[in-house]
Amino acid sequence: MKKKTVVVMEGDQTGQELLEEALRVLDPSVIGLDIEFKRFDLSLENRRATNNQVVHEAAQAMKECGYGIKAATITPETPGDVGSPNAILRKGIDGTVIIRTGRRIPGVNPLPGIHAPISVVRMAVDDAYGAKEWREGKGLDEVAYRTEKISRRVCRGVAEFSFIQARKMRAKVFGGPKYTVSPVYEGMLKEEMDRAAAKNKDVRYEPQLIDATYALLLNSYGEPLVIPALNRDGDCLSDLVLQMFGSIAGSESLLISFDEDYNPRTVMAEAPHGTAPSLFGKNVANPMAMILAGAALLSFFHTEEADRASRAIYESTLETIVDGIRTADLGGSTGTREFTDEVIRRVKTKLEVWSTLA
Repeated sequence: MKKKTVVVMEGDQTGQELLEEALRVLDPSVIGLDIEFKRFDLSLENRRATNNQVVHEAAQAMKECGYGIKAATITPETPGDVGSPNAILRKGIDGTVIIRTGRRIPGVNPLPGIHAPISVVRMAVDDAYGAKEWREGKGLDEVAYRTEKISRRVCRGVAEFSFIQARKMRAKVFGGPKYTVSPVYEGMLKEEMDRAAAKNKDVRYEPQLIDATYALLLNSYGEPLVIPALNRDGDCLSDLVLQMFGSIAGSESLLISFDEDYNPRTVMAEAPHGTAPSLFGKNVANPMAMILAGAALLSFFHTEEADRASRAIYESTLETIVDGIRTADLGGSTGTREFTDEVIRRVKTKLEVWSTLA
């Protein structure tokens, strides 16, 4: 396999610790792939020292090589500080969608009826995030305003990728925006969903209003689903869906930009959780989501060797859980590094065995 370059975006506290665990799994000595890791320090300290210039540089490097993996980072709450790097990264790589997939974690009880994976495909930009806000008036007559926007290009990307993901998962495209109340704004996404459905008649399609989507999810009977969503709707849905499976530990988060044919052009993988400062330095945090983020990234290399390594990581991680080797959040007592050690052992074994088979 031709050497791939992956941009590594270092983060803060436990987020950085878990990134290092994921990189141990992705090491060439473990998965046998020729990967060069190009590191950028996105810790809060360095973002402040460079006035976020390091974030722009990381985004440009990702755009050039096509791949990135990011640790969780601190977002300071003080106005005028460096803020979150995520908006800069999304804009820098022309990010279109964020996808998060809830799946069952062995030994963790999901909500009743939840069996098959559920992917939420949301806009990565626009909508409520970055909207212009202002207030007018005083006292009880004060009124707050917000001007939001979405684009047809991003709506099309969400819709197109939802059907691609559904075909991959053998799932149904389900849900959607509140287009009856907002036919001009939210209706744009519904128009693109309908357009994509007409092109992909082999994929089941069941549009629902966003409020019905929430209600029906809680009555799910185990069918795999892909849910296209506006930015903020998808943000909320992702949190709900992951928790429906009992923990956010079993899901990676992917930021994807597309070429003109809606093929992934740049992919950034990360865990959906934060920096967990209370767990920092204690060797107790669960590295599962970060490890799976690395496995997901490999699947976008589009080579047989990378696909094999990706599958080995997914299987090894879940098998480790099945065998009772779990961190404290999943009811076990295994340490962070020890969990990763076991995943690495299993990955090596699988790849060695598979290499002997025709």
